Amino acid sequence: MERLSGSIRNYAWGSMDAIPRILGREPDGLPQAEYWLGSYESAPSSAAEQSLLDRLGAHPEELGDANREHFGDRLPFLLKILSAAKPLSLQAHPDRKAAGEGHARSLAAGVEADQRTFVDEWPRPELMVALSEVEALYGFRDPLHTRKLFDALGTRTSLDPVLGPLTERSGSAAMAEVFLDTLTVDAKRRAMAREVVSAAVNHVGEDSDLGEFCRTAVELDEHRPDDSTILAALLLNRVHLSPGQALRVPPGTLHTYLSGTGVEISANSNNIVRGGLTDKLIDVDALISIVNFNSCGAGVVEPVGDGVIDEYPTDFPECRLWALHLRPGHAPILPATDGPRILLVIGGHAVCSSSAGTEETVGGHALWIPAGEQVQVQGNCDGFLAGVGTPQE
Repeated sequence: MERLSGSIRNYAWGSMDAIPRILGREPDGLPQAEYWLGSYESAPSSAAEQSLLDRLGAHPEELGDANREHFGDRLPFLLKILSAAKPLSLQAHPDRKAAGEGHARSLAAGVEADQRTFVDEWPRPELMVALSEVEALYGFRDPLHTRKLFDALGTRTSLDPVLGPLTERSGSAAMAEVFLDTLTVDAKRRAMAREVVSAAVNHVGEDSDLGEFCRTAVELDEHRPDDSTILAALLLNRVHLSPGQALRVPPGTLHTYLSGTGVEISANSNNIVRGGLTDKLIDVDALISIVNFNSCGAGVVEPVGDGVIDEYPTDFPECRLWALHLRPGHAPILPATDGPRILLVIGGHAVCSSSAGTEETVGGHALWIPAGEQVQVQGNCDGFLAGVGTPQE
């Protein structure tokens, strides 16, 4: 075991104080959007005054034999604290095939690193566990229901030129057509978005699907005024997470977080394909190739376990996540001894013991645990344990 120190990411949508509060630090006056724990190349954590990336390069045996067989000499997961004060861009992440092919095309074409849509060759499934109340948009709503919500606004201007395929055709192709149309930035669609937001104001107080739909429109307009891609965002389901609930985001699922703080685990990748609510590049060709345009449910995951160590079940090969609720009298052995793990304590204190020694840790601190090291934990704390998923044959 080694103490692990992560990296702060100062993105504009981040909150000013949530991550510092968890880490036990003073705010620095900058938005702190994410805190990364892992070995991603651009922002590796440090363990024993050494980059975790360099440490694993020198000691790949800490990854474990099974992990190395399936993923090579690379830590396959990335653990984060994420805190949003403003909506993120609409985005989706690629699967392994799309990431590998997209990254290879960028390299072959000589695209500069900061201009690549696929910045690495890894997929990025992810799971986000709420620490506070979290609001998100996730996956496409049933197209007929979406059309009814827009129609209920009673806009003076007909929305048929953009929304017509939702009712005139069926299947994912119709949703893809509408979504791509709403990404067109021109005066006509900006005017349409303004009228939708103006009409939505009349319904924000309603306790109904329409009220929620309208609150989403108005909230997005507060942060992205005159952004026509608000129309694209309104095609998605709105999801509310209470603390402890998680959102499972498979590759290809369009989503965004509107507000709130949580712990996120993903594959060790930073591949983001943006699809609206952004000033950055929207790669339409990449969106068409990776996004799942079928309507879907909310994707909410509840923890399963004994209340001391609970797992959030997913089928992601690269990553798994457990929640730890340790109280006096508990002394569990941390699971997944055969692979590398990261333990993040959110609050309280814990004493971690193994054959390699003992480490005391408190809220906001993390530990690197190499493969093969059996760790027993005692104390009074809440935290998360990140590990490798079950590789698919």
